[in-house]
Amino acid sequence: MNSVGTGRLLNVVDVEATCWPGSPPPGAVGEIIEIGLTVVDLSSAERVERHQILVRPARSDVSDFCTELTGLTQEEVDGGLSLGEACRLLAAEHASGARPWASWGDYDRHQFTRQCAATRTPYPFGRRHTNAKAVFTEAYGLRKRPGMAQALGIAGLPLEGRHHRGEDDAWNIAALVLHLAGRDAWPTE
Repeated sequence: MNSVGTGRLLNVVDVEATCWPGSPPPGAVGEIIEIGLTVVDLSSAERVERHQILVRPARSDVSDFCTELTGLTQEEVDGGLSLGEACRLLAAEHASGARPWASWGDYDRHQFTRQCAATRTPYPFGRRHTNAKAVFTEAYGLRKRPGMAQALGIAGLPLEGRHHRGEDDAWNIAALVLHLAGRDAWPTE
């Protein structure tokens, strides 16, 4: 579905990165291996697009721990795009520089900032980022910021798909965004 130009669109982004049960192996760094993106139309209150972009890591490998957590294998991400190609795709096909975006917490934003700076890749997003976890915490008057799965439970929403899979997590975060918007708790521009 091509929804460019309709309603108030928001990109909901969730990334998965290489990870280990402890410190990274010598020379390895946490790198994005999957970008999940769900486009939300805030005007019609629906999730209108769902995307997965696999990203090929350059300085680390997918550990067994990472595969167990995300379901992603080294072979799968080897067929992915470079970070630069993925960022160009976000800008060209998903208006990431112009469209506001949200993530659950600030990890995703910081991971893109760090990795883009380290690889001299142009940062693909604009400045209009919303930390959906902070908005949820405030809307529910919570003391501690809940994880995404916990927030779904609090909101009475199902966890759809596999937790810690970027495409599925972005879809679920988008459901939380729409839930917050339905409570008039989502910030307006």
